[in-house]
Amino acid sequence: MDSSQACTLSIENAIELLWSQTSDPSLKSQALSYTQQLRTEPTAWQACLPLFTRSPPPAETVRHFALEIVATSVENLEGDPQSLEYIRSNIMAYVHEIYGRAGIGKADSPHIQNKLAQVLTHLFVALYDTTWQSVFDDFLLLAKDGLSPGGNVTGTIMYFRLLGSIHDEIADVMLHRSPEKTKRSTALRDLIRERDAAKIAAYWQALLSTWREVDQTVMDVCLKTIARWVGWSDIHMVVNQTVLTALLELVGQQDVGATNSPQSKLRDSALEAFTQIAAKKMRPPEKIVLIKGLDLQTVVSQLVGSQALEGYRNTAKYDTDLAESVAKLVNYVVRDLVVILDSDDATNDVKQEANSLLQTFVPYLLRFFADEYDEICNTVIDGLMEVLTFLRRIGKEKPGQTLPQEYLNLLPSILQAIIQKMKFDDTASWGEEGEETDEAEFLELRKRLNTLQGQVTYVDENLVIMTVSELVTQTFRRFAADPQAMDWREVELALYQMYLFGEIAAKHASRERKNKRPSLATEQLGTMVVEMMASKVGGYQHPAVQLQFAENCVRYATFFETSTQWIPAALEALVGYAHSDNARVRLQAWYNFQRFTRTLRGHLGEVSQTIIQAIADLLPIKASLPGDREDDDDDSSSEVSNVNDPVFNSQLYLFESIGCITSASTIPLETKVLYIQSIINPIFTDMEQNLGTAKSGDERAVMQVHHDIMALGSLAHGFTDWMPGMKVGDPPSQETSDEFVRCGEAIIVALESLNSSAPIRQAAQNSLARLLGGSGNRILPQLPRWIEGLLSPSSSKEETSAFLHLLTQIIFAFKTSISSVLDVILTPLLQHVFQRLSEPANGTDDEMQLGELRRKFISFVSTILAHDLGSVLVSSNNQTTFENIISALEHFTRDAADLPTARVAFSLLTRMTTVWGGPDVLTIPAPTNTAIDPTSPTAISPTPVIPGFDTFIIQRFSPLCWAIPTSPTFKVREPAGRLVVHEIAALQQELLRKTGNAYEQTLRYELGSMGVGEELVGAYVGKVRGDGKGFREWLVGFLGRGDDG
Repeated sequence: MDSSQACTLSIENAIELLWSQTSDPSLKSQALSYTQQLRTEPTAWQACLPLFTRSPPPAETVRHFALEIVATSVENLEGDPQSLEYIRSNIMAYVHEIYGRAGIGKADSPHIQNKLAQVLTHLFVALYDTTWQSVFDDFLLLAKDGLSPGGNVTGTIMYFRLLGSIHDEIADVMLHRSPEKTKRSTALRDLIRERDAAKIAAYWQALLSTWREVDQTVMDVCLKTIARWVGWSDIHMVVNQTVLTALLELVGQQDVGATNSPQSKLRDSALEAFTQIAAKKMRPPEKIVLIKGLDLQTVVSQLVGSQALEGYRNTAKYDTDLAESVAKLVNYVVRDLVVILDSDDATNDVKQEANSLLQTFVPYLLRFFADEYDEICNTVIDGLMEVLTFLRRIGKEKPGQTLPQEYLNLLPSILQAIIQKMKFDDTASWGEEGEETDEAEFLELRKRLNTLQGQVTYVDENLVIMTVSELVTQTFRRFAADPQAMDWREVELALYQMYLFGEIAAKHASRERKNKRPSLATEQLGTMVVEMMASKVGGYQHPAVQLQFAENCVRYATFFETSTQWIPAALEALVGYAHSDNARVRLQAWYNFQRFTRTLRGHLGEVSQTIIQAIADLLPIKASLPGDREDDDDDSSSEVSNVNDPVFNSQLYLFESIGCITSASTIPLETKVLYIQSIINPIFTDMEQNLGTAKSGDERAVMQVHHDIMALGSLAHGFTDWMPGMKVGDPPSQETSDEFVRCGEAIIVALESLNSSAPIRQAAQNSLARLLGGSGNRILPQLPRWIEGLLSPSSSKEETSAFLHLLTQIIFAFKTSISSVLDVILTPLLQHVFQRLSEPANGTDDEMQLGELRRKFISFVSTILAHDLGSVLVSSNNQTTFENIISALEHFTRDAADLPTARVAFSLLTRMTTVWGGPDVLTIPAPTNTAIDPTSPTAISPTPVIPGFDTFIIQRFSPLCWAIPTSPTFKVREPAGRLVVHEIAALQQELLRKTGNAYEQTLRYELGSMGVGEELVGAYVGKVRGDGKGFREWLVGFLGRGDDG
């Protein structure tokens, strides 16, 4: 046995080992390693080629692997024509043996044929322009036998496989190619057109002229090949009377049997070829000639009226595949016609022809758009969008003028089709198990349909206004007359169209305020809302209708402010939905109830008691764990999954609603207090009952306390939108404030007992933010206990960042009122922050959280300075902490790996210099109308607010300006680097303003010690005294000198 045979045998054994179910794992691993090595071995084809062509053949898997190696090698052997020719000779010998007349009955499996076609395609690419110019002639010799009945079907199909593979390699527009391959593919297509395209097309024509006598499988692959090649072939070789006659006969076949029958597949392939011919990119005049030459109007008309599409429409026999294919053809034609009408290159005569054709094809487009199958509708949406976009563009070009009548005539039918397509299908079963995917797909389709309707609105707004209002009002009136006769789909469609109508009305709002009179859209909307309420459609017992009615009530809540007589009816419906047996309706109703009552809180005083009593049974809180909930795949041990209870999250909206209702100005103060107490006292009791069990580690009890805390916060949030520091609105009364302070105290007690629980801390922090408005400044004495509870040793960086952000908001709200409290809490607060900042980051998420904590810390300190609370930072209680603050900022301004943090840190140092640096001793930029030489250093002594601060900032702040710019990784030209340099420039100018000559001398020394020449030092000092913007950009250039090379 020679080495080549041994290698072949090794390959065969390795592949068989890999595919064997019983082979030893260690041997399989060795076989895998060996085959991977073969894939990178340049000469592996020498063993694999004879392995593939061997007779008797090896196993299918072995042959496929061998062909893969050969295919890869052919791609890499373009510089070795001798080897390529050897491979071609052997492969073609195999093809003649297996796919010639003598080889009938021995054809390879389809996946081997595909791989063989790939090898032949690579050989074609490498040799067609040189030594294998006869490639198409070679295969045509095999294929010609397929013209006669009982001919060489396998050889003919192999020929078409090769044609398809060549198309994919050199002409498939979806395939990404390198510039070199693109150039090569273009050259090969040109060569084919020059040498062989006529012969290839002639064979197609020969097959098509006798299609009834040819094997149907051959005809099918022939038609599919035509469909692929026509896009880049000479159209005149494909489109001639022989081809068109055959295609029309194939497409026009009636009674082709079942959808999957051979005759049906043949018809569909012919239609696809027809479609690709029609879709070929051409100049406008040639395109019109093609469309008319193909007689597409007749073709489409016959297909649309055929038994398969018209006779069986709305039945189980309806041919959806054919419908989708015809829809695709119509879509292509319509899009091309719009392109012609929108083209500057088309003559008026051509455009008139295109316009006439468009009038013919749009009804077909709408027929498929209205098809009951959404897949078919989706096929023509692009074409319809093109038509509407074109009409909109015409309207823009001729403002104030109406569209030509032929276009106006199209719009009503288009709009009606869009609206009717938005209706749930007659077979749709809303909300049933297993229907979720269909419903989601329909709602996605609705979004696209809404976009189309919006385009119609742009073209003719009044048409949409009157059409929609007519549909909505008539539907509601029919419902009022006989509710039982109405299908839920019709009612839901009317409600949905009414909901969308708000987008039209909103566009006119600003104009109405200016003109002080309602628009047509607003008038019609008012009529629709009245009809909706008068019809009592809110009582319809279908979930889809109830959901949409509630959405409409919320969207048009402002209507009820002027028509308060309808508020009780709307509330009755919403309360009913809130008790629905359907979970989706019920939970969504809780949310919509909150939105409705928040908007109308000023009008609910008279019915407040009734409402609260009506939803009282929904308020008891019952915590659940993941194991209690259906369809919950979360890990039950996760604290996050415990908190993520969708039912309770929706229940919180009810507590917020109670707050909104209770706050109505028409309710007496004593009644407000009673309402609040009726809600919070049971919660206090529940917290007290569960606290002991929760402290012992009971998860359900912990969640119960968590939910109680969240409910208290939601109640307060609903009660008032006022916040300390706001110039609008009134703060709550002393009596109601007392109740919310009680809420804060109850939460603190729970927090102090359970502050090792992350869910409890999260709930407490959330509620603290919501209690601020209701409690006012009476919450400030509680802050030290809040901080102690929220910032426990187990608090994460993320929690600490969130709390710093909240505390920043509190400072902004209360300003100097918080001074004494802040002086007490600052040191313990920042000690916790510094501890978290000092912890190493473990992983990307932790690094991101650390960066966020740094920035929140800087923002917190900046807010203190911005609200005249800087004295707290340097008070006797916080002097040690102040040094830690400066040290942290120094660290941030030296960290070139975190430029966003460095930038805000420099900004904070500039702010400190401004606040504590005292009066300016130098004006920057120096005024031009002064007698003092602006280039001379100032002789005025600094008088900082804090004694010695002028020396401190020069010694500590000035050196920081060079730390990041001298870092080897710093790129000043990059956006983040440029922003840091801008902040450094601002700091240097502020240091010069506050310390004058002292800083200038320091700056000169620092520059000189870095090797900057005296002349450039002088220029630097001159620039730092100048305009701020000019100095910033100059400094970027100064520091970026080394980057230019």
